Amino acid sequence: MAAEGRVRLFMNRDSALATWRTLALTVEAEVGKAVIGVSREIRLISIAVFARGHVLLEGDVGVGKTTLLRAFARAIGGAYERVEGTVDMMPADLVYHAYVTADGAPRIDPGPLVRNGERLAIFFFNEISRARPQVQALLLRAMAERSVSAFNCEHRLPHLSVFADRNRVEKEETFELAAAARDRFMFEVSVAMPVESTALRALAFDPRFHDADRLIDGVAGGIVAYEALNDIAQTIQHGVRASDALQEYVLTLWRATREPDTVGVRIDGATDLVLAGASPRGASQLMRAARVVAWLDERDYLTPEDVRAVFFEAIAHRVFFNPVYEMRRGEIVREFVGQILSKVAAP
Repeated sequence: MAAEGRVRLFMNRDSALATWRTLALTVEAEVGKAVIGVSREIRLISIAVFARGHVLLEGDVGVGKTTLLRAFARAIGGAYERVEGTVDMMPADLVYHAYVTADGAPRIDPGPLVRNGERLAIFFFNEISRARPQVQALLLRAMAERSVSAFNCEHRLPHLSVFADRNRVEKEETFELAAAARDRFMFEVSVAMPVESTALRALAFDPRFHDADRLIDGVAGGIVAYEALNDIAQTIQHGVRASDALQEYVLTLWRATREPDTVGVRIDGATDLVLAGASPRGASQLMRAARVVAWLDERDYLTPEDVRAVFFEAIAHRVFFNPVYEMRRGEIVREFVGQILSKVAAP
């Protein structure tokens, strides 16, 4: 009887995973109606959502990051909030809003992190690098613990996914994210302007893409219930296995981020390139993301290609170069990661 119960459990799990996969792909298709020319970015955000990770976004102004996240929030049926980072923002601004009413009475209303309660699914912190470290620290706690203290009580945020944007153009009055802060994000995803001429023409000349609200209204709502995402993610993580050879491959990749000389990584002949490599959290989040890649590809086992598919986005922002090289980070980080992937043999 016990054996029959286990068989039934696995059959139910496999059936559920297949159903959820269909829904996840539907979510991606619906989001793709609102934002075009960014199919890889949509897939990466989908992976993060189903792996229950947070995402650091980087990209030019006006490339559709807000529309992209609003579309995801609608597709999973959860509440969406957005705040703008400013140099004068205080931590309290995230949890309450104090003002004086028309009749002169003081009033305090819940802020963007708490006003939707447990319904909050996607929180977008635009230009996080403009916010002071104290504000960033409060956001980090919300990300790590999925809770925040306000009004003398603890507010749980069990379904929260945080997306934060860094402006890579303007550097005045900004506060660079500390290493510990960057490590809290599963991915760093660059959202670039589409290069395909068809997408560029549509964005410039098709009136449908000039009204973001109408675009979001055209996305089917509640395809995957946001309340179910934690359970779905747990089932995916337990349902996709990693062989011993695959585990050893990932460990070698991880070591190479900390000791690149051991696998023959050379950039400008440097022997002291890396100040700090990926953390244990980075390795575990790489694996969480890779398992979602395998699941979306209809497999219950990991391959090296699953790991490689998300390695740059999961690891690059966790590697810190010595100062003389860190100043050229944008030039060398992709080459650094590429050399690791090319020099470590896949099983």
